[in-house]
Amino acid sequence: MRNTKFRILQIALIFPLVFIFQNCKKDDVKDNDNNGITLPTGVAYYLTNPDKSSLLELTTSGISTMTENYNYTVTVSEETTYQEMDGFGFTLTGGSAILINGMSSASRADLLQELFGNGANDIGISYLRVSIGSSDLDPTTFSYNDLPSGQTDVNLDNFSLSPDMTNLIPVLKEILQINPDIKILGSPWSAPTWMKSNGNTVGGELLPQYYDTYANYFVKYIEGMASEGIVIDAITIQNEPENPYNNPSMVMTAEQQKVFVRDHLGPVFATQNITTKIILFDHNLDHTDYPISIMNDPAAKSYVDGSAFHLYAGNIDNMSLVHEAHPDKNVYFTEQWMQAPGDFYGDINWHMRNLLIGAPRNWSRNVLEWNLASDPNNDPHTAGGCTECLGAITIDGNSVTRNPAYYVIGHSSKFVPAGSVRIESNTSSNFPSVAYKTPQGKIVVMVLNGSGAANSINIDAGEEPITVDLPEGAVGTFIWD
Repeated sequence: MRNTKFRILQIALIFPLVFIFQNCKKDDVKDNDNNGITLPTGVAYYLTNPDKSSLLELTTSGISTMTENYNYTVTVSEETTYQEMDGFGFTLTGGSAILINGMSSASRADLLQELFGNGANDIGISYLRVSIGSSDLDPTTFSYNDLPSGQTDVNLDNFSLSPDMTNLIPVLKEILQINPDIKILGSPWSAPTWMKSNGNTVGGELLPQYYDTYANYFVKYIEGMASEGIVIDAITIQNEPENPYNNPSMVMTAEQQKVFVRDHLGPVFATQNITTKIILFDHNLDHTDYPISIMNDPAAKSYVDGSAFHLYAGNIDNMSLVHEAHPDKNVYFTEQWMQAPGDFYGDINWHMRNLLIGAPRNWSRNVLEWNLASDPNNDPHTAGGCTECLGAITIDGNSVTRNPAYYVIGHSSKFVPAGSVRIESNTSSNFPSVAYKTPQGKIVVMVLNGSGAANSINIDAGEEPITVDLPEGAVGTFIWD
């Protein structure tokens, strides 16, 4: 009897302990499923890791609702706003168009949808630059009014867009079917050779007696593209006007560009009711005095929308110097190459820090990388053109390889549509950042971990501040709905 009572007492004592133990184990499993953290519910996180383990990948790894800690914090303020964004993209060179147009119709349609669409697997390119005539990434040089040596055509009776009717214009039409609102910037590498001081595609200057003719050349280009259903939002007057070495190229001093805009191009645009924006310079940030000196002339400035820049020399912060000199005019970032064969770690870090974060933080309304597509040999290009320009994609027949510039642009273009407004966010050398509010009311923050080590940081944005573990050299784009 005593044994029976003892066993009943043992069972009575042990059973509650077993019940408690089992329930504790269930709770532990639940915590382990979430790595013991609270996942934010209203924040999407896209990661690119320089070791390529994640490439613009939607992930929940390392992200949690922010708790008290000593991490560096990116603080975002919607109340402080800056410039409206026009978009992110590339130059659709003539060579890029040849490669894209050479794909099968199905492969081309899939690729263009991925590049210019807004679906889950698309990157939403919203801005393109094209060359007016050939760039150095066409197979050969051409203008829209080429003549035999010794002939001239001041009335532009022989003007024709026919060199671009085979590839560039058909590809642009397909792109516009996907994104009819895409902004297009046109830039000439050279005037027709008969208008130039040396009669050559390389170097030389625009002869003053052809200033009016060349102004009308721009009008015919804009009107010709419009007749094909292609709206040219803006033009620059000359690609790299201080570079006489490329093929094609043309030199134009600041004084020459001022006279051309003030006395010729601006007035003819006004007379012909051309609303396409006129953008100055289109060259390096070491010579900000070039566009500033032109805009210091009130008559010239009245025709100008703003200034465009590359970063082969100078500092990205110099864009703010131009903005501060003429805050009523816009600034744009229109070109930067990546050198083949590409360095994924170095390219992602430099271009994110300087361009995708640095340029908008210095008032740029867009960011364009150079060269949408090339083939495995970095072709096509002109004789004397760039031989090491790596496309954002490499096209080999119907096969497509995505290179660093694809992900660099994609981290912004996919999430920051045209019409988004840059908003206040603090930044640092270790964790450069930029923030936007989209037309749909979303908050988008992009952060680069440039600290040299894996780090945990906070982002205080929207209604749900977060903590995220960023791998060394990684970039994250975060979207608050």
